[in-house]
Amino acid sequence: MHTSPTPDPSLSHRRRRVPLTVLGTDGSPLPDTEVTVAQTRHAFAFGNIGFDMVALANDEAGGGSAFGGAAAGLEELADLWLGVFDTATLPFYWGAFEPQRGRPDTERLLRTARWFADRGVRVKGHPLVWHTVQPDWLLDLPLDEVERVQRERIRRDVADFAGLVDTWDAINEVVIMPVFVNGDNGITRLARSVGRIAMIRLAFDEARAANPRATLLLNDFDMSTAYECLIEGVLEAGVQIDAIGLQSHMHQGYWGEERTLEVLDRFSRYGLPLHMTETTLLSGDLMPPEIDDLNDFQPTSWPSTPEGEARQADEVVRHYRTLASHPSVESITYWGLTDDGMWLGAPGGLVRADGTPKPAYDALRDLVRGEWWSGPRASCTDAEGRVEVDGWFGDYVATLRGQDVPFRLEPTSTPMVRLPH
Repeated sequence: MHTSPTPDPSLSHRRRRVPLTVLGTDGSPLPDTEVTVAQTRHAFAFGNIGFDMVALANDEAGGGSAFGGAAAGLEELADLWLGVFDTATLPFYWGAFEPQRGRPDTERLLRTARWFADRGVRVKGHPLVWHTVQPDWLLDLPLDEVERVQRERIRRDVADFAGLVDTWDAINEVVIMPVFVNGDNGITRLARSVGRIAMIRLAFDEARAANPRATLLLNDFDMSTAYECLIEGVLEAGVQIDAIGLQSHMHQGYWGEERTLEVLDRFSRYGLPLHMTETTLLSGDLMPPEIDDLNDFQPTSWPSTPEGEARQADEVVRHYRTLASHPSVESITYWGLTDDGMWLGAPGGLVRADGTPKPAYDALRDLVRGEWWSGPRASCTDAEGRVEVDGWFGDYVATLRGQDVPFRLEPTSTPMVRLPH
């Protein structure tokens, strides 16, 4: 039997203690009946990228690919992934997804999305519009053609994946999009021509038309007032944003509680949910503070160290506690499970390149699937057929008389389960 620790009062907005009413097949309460209640998924999204699982989901036993390594050996990594996370971000970088015009990698990513969905994992797509990782064939097109194929790409992919991928980073890093100079690309040229707000409207309008039920994010790494001004301009222009994406790649050091809460408070004033879309904490030497563009620092060797791993384990728990304590945050995505293939070659994974978990993995698992997890807990219904449920909002299952009956624990409604037969 799982015994939950004393709830953290700073997380009272994430959880609830409430009676669960258990009904028989005829709809009447079942008194004095043994019931086991167990959580199956958080309502809060605890995510990671699912890039490595593309090869596994497609049974690609040999060689790597643009979206993941060989399938051999990935089963163990998949078990580690599923041991903590419940929301996967899949790669839709246009240049890798459709390197040849008219030949998108749709089927491989559909199989991957289904692989995750079959395991109860929510799936998100990243990104629909971005100025980086663009197809070479876009460079030769005139601007009106660039806009046309970009719109078509959004409609095609959002429609093809609707029902499996219903959350998207609709457009990524727009603050720098019109002034990006690190390589020519068609999207920067288009953004420079039409402006930031028009680019955002393009992305959101096309995605919304293709899947009206989709959750669409505006995502950026720029935590300055420039991003705030952009959000204000987009909202004033009448563009419907479903959530604000905030990146936190902390290659130069942990932000700390004070800075993190300051950022969350600034961006929560728009009344929109906040998604921490890309989070990284290092288990090795930190990037020098004078580096302005993180891409400019790529050493030949960047190892994980015992001291760094202890620091990372402490910081990841502190960061997740801080984020969960803020009512506006609905999702946290850690940007990579393993050091093998980590962005910039940094030691930012929760698992070493050899597949062994770091202390940060164990610490995060103990937090998300231990302290913040409920059940399985067995108890007996009272005379009115009720048992107490105390846990985080999310999906649960009640097991009684050999049957599993799912239910949701939500902020307001009172849960009830009924035996189907």
